[in-house]
Amino acid sequence: MNEGGTLSLPWLVIRQDDNGNRYRVGRYATRAEAQKIADSLDARGHKQLYWVERINQTQAHTQTHTQAPAQNGDGTRN
Repeated sequence: MNEGGTLSLPWLVIRQDDNGNRYRVGRYATRAEAQKIADSLDARGHKQLYWVERINQTQAHTQTHTQAPAQNGDGTRN
């Protein structure tokens, strides 16, 4: 995905499994869209954690093909 595409889909849904492994589930254009996906996955009742976070322009350059960060820059989760 190019930089323009990355920045047009700045909202990530992140999943953390039972072993602490974190995965990017998908990228979305709006927070509401990402939250809807995270909520629907969370409602399935599995032990995984799902949350939404926004990537910034700096992260967009470094994370195009890497795993998403687990937390916001200030250490909090959305």
